[in-house]
Amino acid sequence: MKAVLKKTMLAASCVVAFGGMGSSVQAADWLMIQGAEPHGSAGRAKVWGFIQAQYQKDNSDPNAAGDYAPPKLIGPDLDSQSAFNINRARIGVRGTGMPIDPNVNYFLLVEFGNNAITNPGGAFAHVTDASITLNHLKDIVRVRGGMFKVPMAEELYQGIALFDYVNFTEGTNQLLLERLPNRSYTDSDPVGGGGNINLNVQPTASLNGYTKPVAAGRDTGVQLFNSLKVAPSLELGYSLMVGNGNGIEGSDNDDNKDVNFYLSLTKIFGGAGPRRQDWKTFVWYLNGKRSVDGNNDGVYEEYDRKRWGIGTKYYKLPFRVTAEYIKAEGMIFQGPHKPTFILADAADTNPAHPTSGLGSNAEATAWYIEGGWMIPGTKWELDLRYAEYDRMEGTPVEANFENLTYGFQYHFNKKTRMAVNVENRDYSSGNAGLTANLKDVDKRISLQLTHIF
Repeated sequence: MKAVLKKTMLAASCVVAFGGMGSSVQAADWLMIQGAEPHGSAGRAKVWGFIQAQYQKDNSDPNAAGDYAPPKLIGPDLDSQSAFNINRARIGVRGTGMPIDPNVNYFLLVEFGNNAITNPGGAFAHVTDASITLNHLKDIVRVRGGMFKVPMAEELYQGIALFDYVNFTEGTNQLLLERLPNRSYTDSDPVGGGGNINLNVQPTASLNGYTKPVAAGRDTGVQLFNSLKVAPSLELGYSLMVGNGNGIEGSDNDDNKDVNFYLSLTKIFGGAGPRRQDWKTFVWYLNGKRSVDGNNDGVYEEYDRKRWGIGTKYYKLPFRVTAEYIKAEGMIFQGPHKPTFILADAADTNPAHPTSGLGSNAEATAWYIEGGWMIPGTKWELDLRYAEYDRMEGTPVEANFENLTYGFQYHFNKKTRMAVNVENRDYSSGNAGLTANLKDVDKRISLQLTHIF
């Protein structure tokens, strides 16, 4: 059934993508939506934002010792299998310098929700975006400086308030959101049972070992970008960005810089903004280094972090199809309780833990295909997504994550909707220790209410 589903969805995506070139479609130019304002028509200050409230229930069983690994618990606290949460509450302001200078625009956004951005250190709020864009050469190039989203995979780069699912795929979650390593060595096994937690016993340490907020796909730097019409209905988008490689920390922690390149080709049919009708294909590449004292010797080592991907997105009411492929090299996330990526642990001589030095240099591959159907004449939308993620490829701790998500959305109006997801998860590994914790990962049910203002 799984193989049939993959082939069916892949075939459907090809038919839709290439057969729908002459039809109306819907997607968005996130380069311009997030980095620029409509010339001559934007206001000086527009307050905007959104709230997402959710409930999640995990049905996984504990391992043989009665302990729960992180995939079986609800984030960001990871101390329960069911929880209500305000996972996102963001408010911002954006606009231009009119009437002083309409060629300058700005973008500011602050997160107040309870998630991996605010949870480390118990922060009340955290700035996620703060940028200024110069549009004086808008027919050629626009220049953006500050803190903002790095152009990459559509699943992460799109506006999260319009995301059709409650949770990201494992590939996006583990490879692209990026948990920045702790600068100083941190014990990668803080809780007994291999970094697990027993819900019936008061834990002696937290599974959340990271001291920095999640990068959330963002960085601080400078970006050259634009979207240019190369034909009446054909648009070429490009972006070249250089950043600190330190997420939303604002400052830099070393002299290394991340370099990012993004290119998209879009067939336009009509509309504007997030509801524009089009069909887009894109590629992206990210290359940088991370500095961390992973072996507790007081010396900071440098490790490469490379990510690249290709994808396509099609949306023609009542149908939607997206497919993406992601490849990663270096700094592979292995869990919230392993904040130095298990670079090396001289104190761990247990042969059952053959992980020292692997997280910093390993590789990973992820892909997904998803689709949706807006039932004509109603406010209901059906969603289906299949995703795979192969982590630590070719190592003794290689693991595979398969996820089939199905659900629905109910659109109360253009600004308010409810999403219900059921995730069937099949996680496995050839490593006995990982297998003991992953084999009982099971269904997760999520309900989320979103309101945009």
